Amino acid sequence: MGLLDRWHKKSQAEKLNQSAAKAVEKKEAAANQAEPELSTKKSAPTIQEIAGKTGRKISALTSRIIIKPLVTEKAAVAESLNKYSFYVADNASKTQIKMAVEELYGVAPTAVNVLNTEGKATRFGRFAGRRSGYKKALVTLPPGKTISIHEGV
Repeated sequence: MGLLDRWHKKSQAEKLNQSAAKAVEKKEAAANQAEPELSTKKSAPTIQEIAGKTGRKISALTSRIIIKPLVTEKAAVAESLNKYSFYVADNASKTQIKMAVEELYGVAPTAVNVLNTEGKATRFGRFAGRRSGYKKALVTLPPGKTISIHEGV
């Protein structure tokens, strides 16, 4: 009977190998499927969307520095004075912001002002919380130069 036990053990090992191969295939298939978009809310265009419309290639550093344009009434009024507002990374410096705007829009800014905005305290009934803070850049362009940041809004 020892001879038959060897064959029996071999077939069990083959079954384990086949089930392991099927599990790997399932994981790969799940990884290849795209995740569905959850939000249908329109927001300000991202840097990748802007670069895609202008046909420019942007570096990874630029896409991490400028997050998105700031779209408010106050920012729209400032645009008439050639001042454009952007949400920027918390660790971005003025020179990095200036280089990123130049790379993204092809216009060299004359000045960059930066503001760190604290998050506001909020309450929802008995629950107290705090909104996230952010860094904002106010970029001044030379006279006669403009950029289009509201294309997708």
